[in-house]
Parts: sequence; structure tokens; C-alpha cells
Amino acid sequence: MSEFSPEILTMIAATFLLAGTVKGVTGMGLPTVAMGLLGSLISPATAAGLLLLPSLITNVLQLRGATGLTRLCVRLWPMMTMIVVGTLLGSGWLATGSNHHTTLALGIALGVYAVWTLLASPLYVSKRLEVWLSPLMGLATGLLTGGTGVFVIPAVPWLQSLGLEKDALVQALGLSFTVSTFALAAGLGWHGALHIEAFGTSALAVFPAMLGMIGGQKLRKKISPQAFKRGFLVCLLLLGIEMIWRSL
Repeated sequence: MSEFSPEILTMIAATFLLAGTVKGVTGMGLPTVAMGLLGSLISPATAAGLLLLPSLITNVLQLRGATGLTRLCVRLWPMMTMIVVGTLLGSGWLATGSNHHTTLALGIALGVYAVWTLLASPLYVSKRLEVWLSPLMGLATGLLTGGTGVFVIPAVPWLQSLGLEKDALVQALGLSFTVSTFALAAGLGWHGALHIEAFGTSALAVFPAMLGMIGGQKLRKKISPQAFKRGFLVCLLLLGIEMIWRSL
């Protein structure tokens, strides 16, 4: 952990506190917020290593006590398999790419996700198309996860288009994010970008992430999750634009 100054460690803790709060309110967003904010402070590869344990633990908690998870796994295994394949293929870019290119890619990913979620109309995909498109969506998600450390595109809009019940959708998102986290860890480790120092800081980052998640779950009962999510997406869009501008 000696590679991080006290100021950077404070920013890391604050970032995961905020990211956990967003996840507690909306059910997602921890890796997106963490990569977006930390990617402007440290290299994206290092930021991706830091988010692994907080992301994994909060997603496992999101899946805890889930019913019907086996049925979801049977339905979504082609997508999950291709997420792993795509992440392993794409992680070499995140692990060895220049900060300039990975920051640009991360900014684009954040901006596209924010605009899509804010403006796009909900889609519905038939069972027939799901069989063919699910592996492709998994591969695209994996490539973007490996290249940017962000798990959400196109996984989130795709899962939202499958007509799942609310609880099943939350479980499906948690499953997708968990698989992506394991795959990203494997990809970074494969390319020698998973450092012991960052792993130790990642373990410490679990605490502010959990604190934020618990606080966010309580906050969700007092505010409109939809209004909170819109504000979060606008901030995410501005962050993405700033990262793109800085990379040009």
C-alpha cells in the first residue's frame, strides 16, 4: 500500500463510500463510480484492481438469499460464459494499454451508459432472439469489462430487456457483475497487472463500500430511487465527458 499517498488513500475511501451508497440506492453502480472517479486519479489498471474485492463482496451480498438463482443461471449461462471469454480477451488492453487510451475508452463507456439509460426507451427481446443475442451481449460486455473495468454496457440494458420480474432482474444484475468481477480478476492476474499492494488496499476499500451500501439502502426508503438515479447518471455523463476531453 506504500505506493499510495495519504491523500490518494483518503480519496479512495471517499470514492468507495460514494460508490457503495449509489449501489445501496440503485442496486448497481459501484464499479462504474469507482472506475470513473479513480480513473482520474490513478491508472485505470490500478483502479480496476482496487474495485475487485468491494465489487465482489457487495454483489455476493446482493445475491444472498436469492430464490430462483439456479433457474437464472440456466437461462443466462451463454451470456455469462461469453462475459468470461470477452473479459479475458479484453483485459490485455487494460493491463498493458496506455493511460491515455484506457482513460478515453472509460470516458466513452461512462458517457454511452449514462445517455442510453437516461434517454433510450425500454426494449423487449423475444425468447427466440434471446437465444442468439445473449452470447453476443456477453462477449461485448466482457470486451468492455476487460478494456475499461466497467461492467454495465451492454449487460444492464440487455438484462432489462428480457422481461424479468423486479427481484429476478436484481439477481441477474448481481450475477452478471459477480461473474464480471471474477473474470476481470483472472484477466488482470493473467497479464501480471494484479499487484499485492493494490490487493491490500482493495481489501481495506471493502469497509467504506459496505458502509456506503448500508447507508444507501436506508436512504432508498426516504428518497425517490428514480430521481437519485437520474442525478447519478447526469454526474456520470459529466464525468465521462471530462475524461474524454482530458484524453483528446
